[in-house]
Amino acid sequence: MSTSQLVAQHLPFLRRYARALSGSQSAGDTYVTALLETLVADPSTLDRNVDARVALYRLLTRLWDSVSINSEVDPVSPPIQGERRLGHITPVVRQAFLLVSLEGFNEEDAAAVLEIDVPTLRHLVEDAGRELAAEIATDVLIIEDEPFIALDLEGLVEGLGHRVTGIARTHTEAVNLARRKAPGLILADIQLADGSSGLDAVNELIENVEVPVIFITAYPERFLTGIRPEPAFLIAKPFQPSTVAAVISQALFFERKARPREQRATA
Repeated sequence: MSTSQLVAQHLPFLRRYARALSGSQSAGDTYVTALLETLVADPSTLDRNVDARVALYRLLTRLWDSVSINSEVDPVSPPIQGERRLGHITPVVRQAFLLVSLEGFNEEDAAAVLEIDVPTLRHLVEDAGRELAAEIATDVLIIEDEPFIALDLEGLVEGLGHRVTGIARTHTEAVNLARRKAPGLILADIQLADGSSGLDAVNELIENVEVPVIFITAYPERFLTGIRPEPAFLIAKPFQPSTVAAVISQALFFERKARPREQRATA
């Protein structure tokens, strides 16, 4: 495939990434234009030894790191609330967060884009969670019957700057805790201590309130085959703390509030 074909294939996503990085479409497009001009002047700047998508994002990230266009303001398309929040995040932390949460890169490819190792990327993603929590801190309900996993999740959530309203081990406990204080985020296992279902508990909880939901389970197939809320995030056990941090930030930042599937289908 030619260089022009590669760029054309990924251009809409490069523009999306550049806008999120710089805070406006005009500034973002200036970086993408610089990318195109660089490739026209010297096609060899695109590394053909790595995945084309990784190579394009790496080149765009290098340009963003080296060219100062961040002060440009787009009077026609001002930043939305989320983009203003992003502007408060440390630049390299912002890059790591967007590559994983917005562009969907796995850890290895995101690290390759930033030319760092995976442990460093994980630290950056966790830093993103903490910096974003300063803007969007919320109350978190944890539905998890394994005590050590529940404690790990509680420590992770609080380390990001959020507040844990309670830890439920059963469907009934989850409903009771949510009634006492409505959560702004739910982290839920699917198989619970008394044989009840975290999926059923979540479906009951979101009948009256829309809230971001993240399922963390050793039984992902039960999520895929059951009646589930939409949208919802799924993380398989065992999990990396950085993965949970990234998904929490993504769910809250992009306001991915779950609701019953039937309601969504008829909305």
